[in-house]
This record gives sequence, C-alpha cells and structure tokens, in this order.
Amino acid sequence: MREGWETKFLGEAIRLEYGKPLPKEKRDDAGKYLAYGANGVKCRTNEYFYDKPSIIVGRKGSAGEVTLTEEKFWPLDVTYYVTFDEKKYDLIFLHHCLKSLKLTRLAKGVKPGINRNDVYQIKFNFPPLPEQKRIVSILDEAFEGIEQATKNAEKNLLNARELFDSYLNFVFSQKAEGWVETTLGNLCDFLNGFAFKSTDAVKTSNVQLIRMGNLYQNVLDLDRKPSFYPDNFAEEYSRYVLSEGDLIMSLTGTVDKQDYGFTVEIPATDRVLLLNQRIAKFVNIREDKIDRRYFLHFLRSRSFLEELYSSARGVRQANLSSVSMKKLAVSYPDIKTQRVLVKKFDVLKTEVVNLEAIYKQKLNDLAELKQSLLQKAFAGELTANNVVSFPNAGTRYFDTASPEFSAHVLAYAHYWHASQKREKTFGRVKAQKFLHLTESVAHVDLGR
Repeated sequence: MREGWETKFLGEAIRLEYGKPLPKEKRDDAGKYLAYGANGVKCRTNEYFYDKPSIIVGRKGSAGEVTLTEEKFWPLDVTYYVTFDEKKYDLIFLHHCLKSLKLTRLAKGVKPGINRNDVYQIKFNFPPLPEQKRIVSILDEAFEGIEQATKNAEKNLLNARELFDSYLNFVFSQKAEGWVETTLGNLCDFLNGFAFKSTDAVKTSNVQLIRMGNLYQNVLDLDRKPSFYPDNFAEEYSRYVLSEGDLIMSLTGTVDKQDYGFTVEIPATDRVLLLNQRIAKFVNIREDKIDRRYFLHFLRSRSFLEELYSSARGVRQANLSSVSMKKLAVSYPDIKTQRVLVKKFDVLKTEVVNLEAIYKQKLNDLAELKQSLLQKAFAGELTANNVVSFPNAGTRYFDTASPEFSAHVLAYAHYWHASQKREKTFGRVKAQKFLHLTESVAHVDLGR
C-alpha cells in the first residue's frame, strides 16, 4: 500500500442513515426535488429530507444498489443515504468505492435486504483527500471515454438488429406481382397448449414445460426458469409433446408493451418438451403453398406483428385468440421465390449475428476495462499514463455515420452479389442505391 494510505473499516469513513417514508399527498410529478427508491429515482416532491450531495444505497428490494445524488433530495424508507466528513473524504471517490464493492452480494432474505452493520465491517484502502480528488479526476476522464464508446457499441448493436428486422419488413410490405393474398387460417391450424398444474411439477426430469418466458424475443431459452414434470407425462400428454421443426407462439403479454407474439422453431433436443397454456403451435401447415422457414420469418415481420397486436384483447393483459388470428392477412410468392428469399434472410441473419457478437464482446471488454481501472485506482496504481484513452471511440466501434460502417454494408452487398454470380453488375451506381436503401429501410444516417 502506498505511503499515506490507510486501511479502514467502511464504518469509520461513512454512516448509512435510514430513509423516510414519503406520504402519497406529498408526491408531485412536477415537484422540485427527487425522491429515491432502492434502485434510483422513484418520484418527485416539493420537500427535501437531506440538503447535501450524497449516495443512496438500496436497503430493501434492490438491496445494495448504489446511486449518486448531488442535489437536495428525499431518500425513501427502502434506502440508506450516506453521510461522511467532507474534510477527509471526496463524495465521488466514495461513490466509486461503494460501486466497486458490489454491495448487492450482502443482500439476504426472501425480500432481499442488507444490514448496514455488514457494510460497516468491510475493509477498504483510503488515500488522503488530495489523492482521492486526483484519482477521481483521472477516472472521470477515462470513464467519459468508456461511456461514449459504450453508447456507440450499444447503438451499433441495436442498429445491427434493426437492420435485419427492417429488411424483413421491407420484403413483406413491398409485395411484387404474383404474390398471393390470403388469411392465416387458410394456411394452417392451431393447437393451444394445456393448463398443466403447478402442483405436478418436479425438481428435475427429462420432461420440460415450455412457458411463455422461454420464447422471449424470439429466442428459445430452455434455461430460463425451467419447469419440469414427471417423465410419464410424455406419454400421458403426448398430444402436447413438441417435435423438432414445430413453430410455436406466445399468446399473452402486457397491453402496449408488445412482449408477446414471439415465435420460435423447436430445435433438436434430448429433452421432451410440453406445450403449456397460452402458447399456440402452428399445425397442418400447407407446405405445398408456404415454406416453413419463410413462414417463420413472416410471423416475425413488423408488418404481420402490427396486425397481430391490433387483434389482441384485454385491458391490462393482452391476449391473442387463435380464432381471431386465423383472420389475419398473409402474403407470399411462389415456393421457389420463397426459398430464394429464405436464403437471403439466412445470409443477412448470419452477418447480423456476427456483428452482434462483436458488439457484445466490445461491451464486455469495456465493462472489464472500467472494473480494471477501479482496481488500479484503489490499489494506488493509477496514473494519467496508464489509462486507456478513447480519441476516436465512434469510429472504432463502427458508428453508423462512419466510413467503416458504410464499407461493412457495401462488403455485405458485394458478397451477396458474388454469391449469386452477379458481381459484375455491382458498380458505383448500385452501391449508392444500396446505401440509400439501407438508410431508408433501417432508419439510420450513414453520414454521406
């Protein structure tokens, strides 16, 4: 430990004071002051409880969450707020300190809560106040670069996902000559899931119940809160056993949230999967008229989903009905064209998945970098010379307005033309048209 630094219990440096309930009549959406709950701002009020900058620590519920506040505020009764000697400690340094300690790990109980005495017993290395301020200055500069780089990576991750969705919508909304217009009921039937009793569930087995949460965001996640049933249910409820290639959709969600209508294709698996209530299986699909993979992409397209959501019923809980769904419009070209389109979808999807993996890794790297800087700071190893700078974070992380992003888009376009043995037709004019189409369909600005 560096000279002048001291190892102290947190209880020697800070006090965690109890928040106070805020009566309903004192809450005001237009209030002057913020009122904080366990994980951030809860409401506003025209009264304040504490008149100095401080740190809010979640006491119950989101226990251990840490929020900085630099104005007068009201801490609710599910929180602690930090008091300290300003002559010895810097507010921002203490905030970084508490964030780095991951106080959420101290939470206990059914409704998680933390005891402030457990926090007080944690040891931490504190430098003198001038050194705290120097460290904060370096961290602020570094974190500003990390934050901008993170925002760019998140934006590009979102753009990558939206590009595929926008392309799907473009294809299905720009129907060409020869496309057939019909209804969902003319192309398939539905099998609604069974209302299995929760009391029949077992701790583990080879029979898993597929619930709506397992379909979230069109991704089948069998590890998300898995629910198992006795092995003999596979035979007893064979009508509801799912097979590889089956298409299923979630039918219930929250009004105005569009957290339902997710469609997945059942993959090969060693588990026996059972169809739960409020999930529908598409059966008797007319595969002489519509390709199963094309059908899956269509069911996920924005143009179809807008019709689907408008057919839902309910005041707070949105419910889809297989009866009303049969009346929804479906459009499709001939089978050969459908399969050509599916190949295009698959190529673009592969590119998007690769881009997503890149941006997710960048986000992980940035989070690790931030944690590494904090560790250096609290070990007394942080200097202005050993901090990574971000002089051009936007370009590095493929800002959509950067030449690198446009180049990536054109690389994909050329790759597709080459795969169709049409690279000779891909010239300057077509390249500009493709960039214009990308801007129009994906609603991004390529900075041209």
